[in-house]
Amino acid sequence: MTSFHINGRLVIVDAEDDAPLLWVIRDAIGLTGTKFGCGIGMCGACTVHVGGRPTRSCVTPLVSVAGAEITTIEGLEGKHPLQTAWADHQVPQCGYCQSGQIMQAASLIRDFPAPTDEDIDAVMAGNLCRCMAYVRIRNAIKQAAAQARKVAADE
Repeated sequence: MTSFHINGRLVIVDAEDDAPLLWVIRDAIGLTGTKFGCGIGMCGACTVHVGGRPTRSCVTPLVSVAGAEITTIEGLEGKHPLQTAWADHQVPQCGYCQSGQIMQAASLIRDFPAPTDEDIDAVMAGNLCRCMAYVRIRNAIKQAAAQARKVAADE
C-alpha cells in the first residue's frame, strides 16, 4: 500500500512498488488526462508535477512518490492561465501531448515569470509534439506568463 496526495486529495493504492506512476494514475486512480507516449521518459506526454516539479510519470516508480504531493492536468481544474492561452492560440491539433506540454509549461512560467524564447526552448525541449505546434505553444506560454504576472501585480 502506498499513499500520496494527488490533486489535493489523499489516495492509498495497492500496487507493486515498481509500478510506473503513470499507470497508477490512469488505471488505479482513474485520472486519464495524463497520457502514455513513449514509455521511456523522452516525449513528455506523461508529465505531472511531483512536489511541484515536472516529472515523467511513465518512468517514475510508485515507491518513489510515497507521501508526495502530485498534480496532474486535472488538478489545474481548467483555471490555469495556460489552459486559456492554449485555447486562445488554438494550440492542440491532435491534442495527445497537450496535458504534458501544459504541465511542463506551468513549471516553466513558475520558474521564469517572463520567459524568453531561449527559456521556452530550453525548458520545453523534452516535450514533443508530433503535430509541430511549437510556434503556437511558445505564443501561448508567453500569453499565460504575461497573464500570471498581471494577476500577481494586481494582488
